[in-house]
Amino acid sequence: MTPSRFSITSGPSVQRRLSLATVFLLSLLLGSGCSVQSTRPPRRPAPPVQPPPVGEVSQYTASWYGADFHGKRTASGELYDMHAMTAAHKKLPFGTRLQVTYLKTGLSTDVTVTDRGPFIYGRDLDLSYGAAQRIGLVNDGVGRVRVRFLDRDMRYVKYIEPAVEEMEETSAAPGSYTIQFGAFENRENAERLKKGLDLAYTDTFLMQVRVKGRLFNRVRLGHYPTREAALSAAEGFAYEGYTVQVFPE
Repeated sequence: MTPSRFSITSGPSVQRRLSLATVFLLSLLLGSGCSVQSTRPPRRPAPPVQPPPVGEVSQYTASWYGADFHGKRTASGELYDMHAMTAAHKKLPFGTRLQVTYLKTGLSTDVTVTDRGPFIYGRDLDLSYGAAQRIGLVNDGVGRVRVRFLDRDMRYVKYIEPAVEEMEETSAAPGSYTIQFGAFENRENAERLKKGLDLAYTDTFLMQVRVKGRLFNRVRLGHYPTREAALSAAEGFAYEGYTVQVFPE
């Protein structure tokens, strides 16, 4: 029986034509803008970063920082005291306590990580002036140290703060959220915080907004498709010791 011109026959040639038609339709859809937008997650998203096991020992290249930063705000939110026993590290959660021994002198001191740094390649730990002085590192400037991980001061763990969205003077794009780490009238403070975040994370950015006549520099990270996704990532940053808020973009 001869098939009607309205019937559909099966066979390799028909299947191939259907496959080509499917590819053609998909290319039309993608070309017309019906694309799926992807978001780049932070380099280290939730779950939060944990400090090393208590008692673990490593060797670092250490340096120190002092008067130029004295009294300025650290990445943890504290004011830097060059005489206190503190240190800056690229990734360790704030509040991590370390025993630092300068291999050259054999002298030791205990420090608490409160800041981000060092920003010079090849250096792992930036000690406060006071800590460097105690172990005899000040004159040398840079040296190898043995680091023993003690514990963590859990008072440095933060919580996600509620975002006061009615104060926003920017238009929010529905379904798009970002994490804010701070808002500063002093741009230098904002740039320093961003620089510290850039040591371990991608997708950080600064934005300016005027609120009730005052200009703020906001430090933000990421573009999340839902509020729940942003909150999940923010929990990890808060555990690390950052004060964070979730805002619609």
